[in-house]
Amino acid sequence: MISGVLLDLAGVIYDGEEVIPGATDAVARLREAGLLVRFVSNTTRSNKQALLERFAGLGLYATSDELFTPAQAAREWLDKHDRSPYLLVHPDLALDFHALAGRPQKALVVGDAGEAFDYQTLNAAFRELVTGAEFLGLAPNRTFQDVDGKLSLDAGAFIAALEFASQRRAIILGKPAPEFFLSALASMNCPKAKAVMVGDDAETDVAGALRAGLSKAVLVRTGKYRRGDDTRFKPSPTVTVDDISAAADWILAARNV
Repeated sequence: MISGVLLDLAGVIYDGEEVIPGATDAVARLREAGLLVRFVSNTTRSNKQALLERFAGLGLYATSDELFTPAQAAREWLDKHDRSPYLLVHPDLALDFHALAGRPQKALVVGDAGEAFDYQTLNAAFRELVTGAEFLGLAPNRTFQDVDGKLSLDAGAFIAALEFASQRRAIILGKPAPEFFLSALASMNCPKAKAVMVGDDAETDVAGALRAGLSKAVLVRTGKYRRGDDTRFKPSPTVTVDDISAAADWILAARNV
């Protein structure tokens, strides 16, 4: 039985500045059927408040408690371990780390910094690592679908470069880290066996959710999906469908199976 649904945002609910056709209705149908919904995004170019405002501007609805982001997970980690962040992130994300400075020990936080990824900033981050800073990777995604519809390098490549140079492994906080999925499930008291993930990334969304113990994961052919993704990573999707509307149809049909 399915009682909780985790939904990715970019590529599943919206694509650039447009809602994916049927997405608003699909989310409404899941809620109306009594299913609990959480939104789990690996986006690291926007702060949480901006994501919520963008969501509302597209005619969708989510509360802060329903949206889970890697930056939120990083804040919780920094508080728990009493570290100050050394940020290598997009300027728009820095707001999520406001008021966390001043602690004597540091943690390097790497997200998708966009144009800020240059030799100077990467080398400065490397020097923080070799002098003892902890290493937090917000999300290890290889690519994202850019505004021109083509794939662009995501933060994963830069995290990997810093890992290679420093001989340190990053602590990954977003998908596919099991704790990220489980934190969202815990917020709605949904056991793994009754949860399904819907995403456009076969590696971080789908295989990540299944490795974390979720019973089902649906891959949609929108967003960053490319032909062959269905079999490119293991575990494979429970099912692959055209879009979020078809995913909602499948979930509602399978919920009591």
